Amino acid sequence: MDLKSKFEQFEQLNKEAEAGGGQERIEKQHAAGKKTARERIEELLDAGTFNEIDKFVTHRATDFGIDKKKYRGDGVVTGYGKIHGRLVYVFAQDFTVFGGTMSRSNADKIVKIQELAIKMGTPLIGLNDSGGARIQEGVQSLAGYADIFYNNVLSSGVIPQISTILGPCAGGAVYSPALTDFIFMVNETSHMFVTGPEVIKTVTHENVSKEDLGGAVTHSSKSGVAHFTGDNEEQTLMMVRELVSFIPSNNMEEPPVQTTTDPIDRKIEALNEVVPVDPNKPYDMKDIIFKIIDDEHFLEVQPNYAANIIIGFARFGGKSVGIVANQPAHLAGVLDINSSAKAARFVRFCDAFNIPLVTLVDVPGFLPGTQQEFGGIIKHGAKLLYAFAEATVPKITLITRKAYGGAYDVMSSKHIGGDINYAYPTAEIAVMGPEGAINILKRNITDEKEKAEAVEEYRDAFANPYRAASLGYIDEIIYPEDTREKIINALEMTHNKRKSNLPRKHGNIPL
Repeated sequence: MDLKSKFEQFEQLNKEAEAGGGQERIEKQHAAGKKTARERIEELLDAGTFNEIDKFVTHRATDFGIDKKKYRGDGVVTGYGKIHGRLVYVFAQDFTVFGGTMSRSNADKIVKIQELAIKMGTPLIGLNDSGGARIQEGVQSLAGYADIFYNNVLSSGVIPQISTILGPCAGGAVYSPALTDFIFMVNETSHMFVTGPEVIKTVTHENVSKEDLGGAVTHSSKSGVAHFTGDNEEQTLMMVRELVSFIPSNNMEEPPVQTTTDPIDRKIEALNEVVPVDPNKPYDMKDIIFKIIDDEHFLEVQPNYAANIIIGFARFGGKSVGIVANQPAHLAGVLDINSSAKAARFVRFCDAFNIPLVTLVDVPGFLPGTQQEFGGIIKHGAKLLYAFAEATVPKITLITRKAYGGAYDVMSSKHIGGDINYAYPTAEIAVMGPEGAINILKRNITDEKEKAEAVEEYRDAFANPYRAASLGYIDEIIYPEDTREKIINALEMTHNKRKSNLPRKHGNIPL
């Protein structure tokens, strides 16, 4: 065979690999409103930066006549490229080949790039669109999944791992995304569940649609499994790019810094009016967040789940921070089971990847009731306490209004390692609200006038930040208009913070 023929053969095999399951299946994929694996990678990465690995790999199975059907690449496209000029590894399941099912060869391809990502210290992004385990391969397929899970766990907190669900993801396949740091879903085209509607109907006799059981809306609002949702694939993949811009490539690096024209010393007079005089009147904590961060650019995480706490990424002076904030506009900003777990996971991500934490506090306490107690609010609330206490990144805390009881302690207080703790003059730091306190302290008073006077007396003594400031629990009481400058000053001051916890294999977080 001459040189020309060899090159022609290579070109032919290349074309075969790139065609996936063939034109008919590609058209079917497009008809379902979905892109192909290669189109998705192209959309996600900087133009012209993708380098494919293992393009010619095929499966090695022989049962049920599957050895007569082989496709180059075998249903997953793997490789590396760049996002905003920074290296990332990516794998994309190809639904046009055997429904994107997992074979042993498939798993080997994913494991290979997982190991490369760990070795090179770069994020790993998975684009999931798969019918699950390849039944013809039996336990080999399951072994492949477990190898991937194992690597997910070992690289957790070492490199960022991002999962995008762009089609079905069912059975054991859901556990790889569940082990990663962030899950993105697309409205109406992506679904995740351990057991599908048919199995549920057989076992529990419940009738439920695929969308209601495991669609993007369900997982972003009810279960809290998904962190971000997009209306279509393009929007979702752009959100992945946005997230990557806030986070470092690995746990040894600092987050990327962006230049900003937003002045550091910008005074915000409107903030003086945000917190109402009436302590029982709600306000939107996002009115504070958007005003103090760079260019009003806030990437909120899990916006539709446990809305009584807000979490997300922003920048101060061009540097990434993680924001955790109570939301008085929803359930008065109380801490409950879902909000505690939501915030705890986010705090631990930021701590693992050297992202400073800015905590905005307006919390009346933990949500009371049998549902919360039977659900284990003690255990779940302790997760957030554990996460904040364990975190060694810079921790800046601002109390805008209420900080009552154990919830005051939990929300990154000075006592659990807050580096700089600010308070507005409107802050109230106490064991409980004035009315509740007087009902206990003066329970024998029946005269309403006398009780009202006692409430006012308590309010004057405790419904302010001065008692805490006199004890050094609050470092500085600040005017709301100075919030941005004060936070940036604190972040600059803590930039070189060096703190490590006691040596241990790992702690035992209350799960």
